[in-house]
Amino acid sequence: MQAAKAEAVQAAKEGGKSPASSYWGIVPAKLVNKDGAEWKWSCFRPWEAYTSDTTIDLTKHHKPKVLLDKIAYWTVKSLRVPTDIFFQRRYGCRAMMLETVAAVPGMVGGMLLHLRSLRRFEQSGGWIRALLEEAENERMHLMTFMEVANPKWYERALVLAVQGVFFNAYFLGYIVSPKFAHRVVGYLEEEAIHSYTEFLRDLEDGRIENVPAPRIAIDYWRLPPDARLKDVVTVVRADEAHHRDVNHFAAVRSSPIHGPRCIDV
Repeated sequence: MQAAKAEAVQAAKEGGKSPASSYWGIVPAKLVNKDGAEWKWSCFRPWEAYTSDTTIDLTKHHKPKVLLDKIAYWTVKSLRVPTDIFFQRRYGCRAMMLETVAAVPGMVGGMLLHLRSLRRFEQSGGWIRALLEEAENERMHLMTFMEVANPKWYERALVLAVQGVFFNAYFLGYIVSPKFAHRVVGYLEEEAIHSYTEFLRDLEDGRIENVPAPRIAIDYWRLPPDARLKDVVTVVRADEAHHRDVNHFAAVRSSPIHGPRCIDV
């Protein structure tokens, strides 16, 4: 393995390029876009790109009926107030903050279900993969908005604080009640849809410049080459609607103290 790594480094030096990232000393094959251009992203592969379903119902709302749902709903509503005060209509920075938080629940839930699967010697019914894919999708949202937003130093500091608090709070919340945790995320996604709808309204009214879409967004969502920021926000909003449905469904499939069950149970 070490010899293979050394050969890869030496070959890269001779070619005048930095060595390619690799697993176990195996240099990955060169990938290309469908137009033949070299694939430049290491964070996702061409076959992981997709076309977002923008026809999804954006108005769907889970009406809180039981006490646990009402607590989850008003918890999320209370978190919106300081966010509105701090960011006001700076939706690029708001999106950046939103995605740093939104990428946490899937990772926490997937990790805890992974450990439960190992501990109980049982399958997860696909929920581990679903939640980890959600976390990765939200992370790609963040990588995209970092291309168009220019957060100030205190906003970056706020991200560190919020992520640290939210990760630990959600971790403990998921241990206590996965049902409650998934319901919270479902309502968070409903708020995200509202925020991105306001973002789109400002883009349409000209309050925010409709700049060209970042290249990473064009490749990730398979957007046309001339796509604009409005197109990016539209597909991101559709993703959030999908995550909303997944987490509300996960809350239904969960008991108060156990995570979501297999679909066929």
